[in-house]
Amino acid sequence: MLELTVAGVVAAVIWAYLLIAHGGYWLTTQRLPRAAKAARTNEWPDVTAIVPARDEAGILPHSLPTLLAQDYPGTLTVLVVDDNSDDGTAAVATRLGARVIDGKPREPGWAGKVWAMAQGRQAAKTTGYLLFTDADIAWDQGALKDLVRTAEHDDRAMVSQMALLRTQTQWERFLVPAFVYFFAQLYPFRRVNNPAARTAAAAGGCMLIRSDRLPSLEPVKNALIDDVALGQLIKKQSSRTWLGLTTSVRSIRPYDSLDSLWRMVARSAYTQLRYSPAMLLGTVLGLTLIYLVPPAATFAGLASADAKTTTTGAIAWALMSVSYLPMLRLYRLSPLRAPVLPAIALLYTAMTVDSARRYYAGRGGEWKGRTV
Repeated sequence: MLELTVAGVVAAVIWAYLLIAHGGYWLTTQRLPRAAKAARTNEWPDVTAIVPARDEAGILPHSLPTLLAQDYPGTLTVLVVDDNSDDGTAAVATRLGARVIDGKPREPGWAGKVWAMAQGRQAAKTTGYLLFTDADIAWDQGALKDLVRTAEHDDRAMVSQMALLRTQTQWERFLVPAFVYFFAQLYPFRRVNNPAARTAAAAGGCMLIRSDRLPSLEPVKNALIDDVALGQLIKKQSSRTWLGLTTSVRSIRPYDSLDSLWRMVARSAYTQLRYSPAMLLGTVLGLTLIYLVPPAATFAGLASADAKTTTTGAIAWALMSVSYLPMLRLYRLSPLRAPVLPAIALLYTAMTVDSARRYYAGRGGEWKGRTV
């Protein structure tokens, strides 16, 4: 029990640090600045939206019209890059009113999505902004204006928003808010938005970038996690990027089962760890200490009537639960879900290990028939 008590104390100290000093990652306060959204803009720069789409004929009728119908005062051009689809994606996009680019076969050394994005970038003639978004993203009216106002008013080379993900099914409600929570823990938004901090990232569903800061996607051509790679590239160049949360830009892609969510996470989790067995081992041990030790110490202490072990475990567990409450509130879910975060973390740990297994089995980055 002594070892478990000590581990509980370490976990509690780590959670105290995370809550107090880790960039406020657990708070959901990083939203588009009100002053920027309300700023007057006399001239609206051109925006070219680039939508990579592979076998998205089913979802485009529900998402693309919301982008095409944006009440943007400037010129908005929407380019859908048909990434060698087999389901009539190009015909659907054309019927909806977008300009379609027939994607070329992927060149060696390029990741599939980045290759599609690069073709859209090459076709974009704007001197204003590039908007990279996904085929499953739906836009509330005025969302694009708010993005451009923020970039112009606050002099940001990139403005990115983490789209509000769908939480309609049981598994979505259980796992999806934690996906955003863990992302923010890796890349605290407040640090991303601080020009003096080294932390950089972006969210792929909504990335507005000044076109002159991204003449080519060649520097990130092999990136499987393209949004983080782009965020790092742009911040390295200009030091002024912004990443936050929103309810005005939403992902409508359904994840109806545990298997579909599992595959989504396992596709790139090991990539995040740079395919390193040592980093995988460290991640598993770290997640075990931070997320699994607190409930284990609590229950073991209760079972053995050990007050110290129970107390240390319960304190760490309580701090962990508190850190999850703002994300649950953002997704309008019950705060009673917060203490279940250790079980969610256990599933994400298993997904990460499975991601490594898939990589060594030659199935890394598997997505819509492609394997990297």
